[in-house]
Amino acid sequence: MAPPWKRWLGLEPRVVEVPPELRVLMVCMGNICRSPMAEGVLRAKLSAAGLAGRIAVDSAGTIDHHAGEPPDPRAIRVAARRGYDIAAQRARAVDALDFSTFQRMLAMDDDNLAWLRKRAPADAQARIELMLMHARPRADTLEVPDPYYGGEAGFERVLDLLEAASDGLILSLRADLAARGAR
Repeated sequence: MAPPWKRWLGLEPRVVEVPPELRVLMVCMGNICRSPMAEGVLRAKLSAAGLAGRIAVDSAGTIDHHAGEPPDPRAIRVAARRGYDIAAQRARAVDALDFSTFQRMLAMDDDNLAWLRKRAPADAQARIELMLMHARPRADTLEVPDPYYGGEAGFERVLDLLEAASDGLILSLRADLAARGAR
């Protein structure tokens, strides 16, 4: 720690937080299964790719029934087995500000995609798309199935799909960052 006189004279270096260049919002219905898992996977993969400070990730649901709740215990367990810690996340609902705060809003299925597109204001900044459009290799589906009413095997399948989609999404986000840098 610097001596107090350096702080008083303004000579102590300051830590300045740089806001992220891009913001990504993962969206499912209740924000307790698929979207928190997607948030956890993408956060970890962005960190491994050296992009954690440049791209922020959040998740939300199209309903507010579970607002304030942690992810489903099965989602937490399955994610933890693969090294993703999602236990501290809390559910929230998509709000109007999200459409201008996030550059990407990634829906887990067609119903949530339609919900987002219906509610997006005309001047929305967010690109709204399906998460699995980014899967590498292409998934056999474009929808992340809702594992809520099944067992842990369904959560494992969801995680497989999200990992593949996150890899492709990172390629797309890198291109977005490069385009922003060229401006």
